Amino acid sequence: MGAIDSTVLVTVTGPDRPGVTSVLFAALSRHEVSLLDVEQVVIRGRLTLGVLVSCPGDPESLQEVLEDAMHTVGMSVDIEIGAHQGRPAVSTHAVVVLGSPISARALQSIARALAVLGANIDTIRGVADYPLTGLELMVSAPAGGEESDRRLRTALAEVSVAENVDIAVERGGLARRAKRLIVFDVDSTLVQGEVIEMLAARAGVEDEVREVTESAMRGEIDFTESLHKRVATLAGLDASVIDDVADGLALTPGARTTIRTLRRLGYHCGVVSGGFRQVIEGLAHELELDFVQANTLEIVDGKLTGRVVGDIVDRAAKATALRKFAAQVGVPMEQTVAVGDGANDIDMLNAAGLGVAFNAKPALREVADTALSHPFLDAVLFVLGVTRDEVEAADAVDGGIRRVPLQ
Repeated sequence: MGAIDSTVLVTVTGPDRPGVTSVLFAALSRHEVSLLDVEQVVIRGRLTLGVLVSCPGDPESLQEVLEDAMHTVGMSVDIEIGAHQGRPAVSTHAVVVLGSPISARALQSIARALAVLGANIDTIRGVADYPLTGLELMVSAPAGGEESDRRLRTALAEVSVAENVDIAVERGGLARRAKRLIVFDVDSTLVQGEVIEMLAARAGVEDEVREVTESAMRGEIDFTESLHKRVATLAGLDASVIDDVADGLALTPGARTTIRTLRRLGYHCGVVSGGFRQVIEGLAHELELDFVQANTLEIVDGKLTGRVVGDIVDRAAKATALRKFAAQVGVPMEQTVAVGDGANDIDMLNAAGLGVAFNAKPALREVADTALSHPFLDAVLFVLGVTRDEVEAADAVDGGIRRVPLQ
């Protein structure tokens, strides 16, 4: 029986420069090793390159060759000889940490919480440095299905509050990259502010409407009842005000970038709003959205009547709309994402494969899969595993989609 090959982990560190990888693998090739794994990272111009090999000869002589070779390019090399345990299993979860900034103490608290649960951090990479700092931790957690997920989310939610960072937890593997449809709430999610309050300001009843809106968003009163109360205050308002309000809509920072990037990735994008179709249709057309579901204001003789016509888009209707959109494009519900901010979005976020609470009221944060508390909608991209570098690289070329300035 022949000798068992030794497994050798080679770690090269030093200033990143052309030729390092070539010199390393030239030295390895002289010993006829077989590659088992390779990983490389560059941070601020410093290279760390790890190569796991199966060595048929004397690993001690390999060490001498590698040290001499890497010295010629000014790199340090560390050799670890040991039995090969096989490739690591695919990480069970992706944990995305977002903050401005992320402190070392926050990462320590996250690592400690994971360790208590018996979860291991497999890899860490940076996904964003603007407008937030973002880190993605790929984690292997003990088996346990939904109960394991719940414990992981609960523990990290406590860290999130204590350390003032957002922490999103998703199942890893193919499921994370299989999302294909996303819907956004409009008011205070895709756009800044509440459209009905903008209309109410024109009618001189803004304070009255805002009070009802906030009560509904907190889940204290039924949405349909609150909608009728608020719309009734607009009776007699000239319909031209709708266009004025639509023209003045301000997108949430990062919204345009988010939708443009998702469309490049092949997502179907839409909005489901308890607001008004006449106000948001122009914006939906500009963003080239695939779906729009919203309430319709009744207009008679150029005036708002104070009523809505057709089916009301309430909490239950939002979830129904998401299911309808998914069925239309043949996307399973587990491959959908919903983003919202109020109690009216609870059913929609529960129905989606991933529910994201964006600067949300407590009633929604409690049921969402993940909660984001910073005012940048492109944080959704980081949660989905898209990096800032990838976004900017795509924006540097046309990508087949009309170029729009970053917003």
